[in-house]
Amino acid sequence: MSAAGTHVDIGGLIAQKPGIKAGSPHIAGTAVLVRTIARWNQAGLVPEEIVAKYGFLRLEQVHAALAYYYTNRTEIDRELERLDQEADELEAAARK
Repeated sequence: MSAAGTHVDIGGLIAQKPGIKAGSPHIAGTAVLVRTIARWNQAGLVPEEIVAKYGFLRLEQVHAALAYYYTNRTEIDRELERLDQEADELEAAARK
C-alpha cells in the first residue's frame, strides 16, 4: 500500500518501451533508468539514500527498480560493462 492507503500495481512502476530511453527499463513517469538506480546501490547507497538524492522518487519506485535489476541482473550488468568499456575508449581517445 502507498502512503495514501491505495493499492499500487508494482508491475506499473517500471516501464520499457522502444523509443523511450532507447528501450532501457526506467522508473515509469521519470527519466531515471533502472541501471542508474543499480549503480547507486552498487556504490553503497541504500534505497532511502537514493530517494533522498533524487527528491522526486518514492521508496517503492526505488525498490521496484532494484527488484527489476536483480531479476534481470545478467542482462543489466552486461549493459553496464558495455557502457563502462565505451566510456574508457572515449577517454583514451580524448587523451591522444
